Amino acid sequence: MTPTLGDPIPDLELKTTGGRTVQLSDYRGQQLVLYFYPKASTPGCTQEGQDFRDAADAFTAADTLILGASRDGLKAQENFKAKQGFPFDLIADPDEALCRAFDVIKLKKMYGKESLGVERSTFLIDATGVLRQEWRAVKVKGHVEEVLAAALALEARALIRQ
Repeated sequence: MTPTLGDPIPDLELKTTGGRTVQLSDYRGQQLVLYFYPKASTPGCTQEGQDFRDAADAFTAADTLILGASRDGLKAQENFKAKQGFPFDLIADPDEALCRAFDVIKLKKMYGKESLGVERSTFLIDATGVLRQEWRAVKVKGHVEEVLAAALALEARALIRQ
């Protein structure tokens, strides 16, 4: 069941860089940016990851954790994270459980051939585990700034409620 805005996100078990197994619920208590990208170490995915990396301190200041996810295996994710110096974990989702839970597997066309692949998408989840904003069919340029602005606004609303 794909979460829609205002719904709790599914609590799946995930394999992350650093050899850890986590549940999405482990991240409750702070906001979470979960971004999906098609393939580690490709140009667009590298740029997107670098943009999140370069804004990581601003996300931390907004009490927002970043997680990246793709269908790549753990070794590819570890190499990608190390080579790019990402200060956040990447999720290895080769069985596509997380990708399917967020409905990011889409039919894509490249060079006239159709195949199923990950649609670049980002989800902003509040500190209680509820989906608050989503971006689908993301274009990399300017995306991280838009997500950061939304994270800051969400944090501000949370502080007002306290």
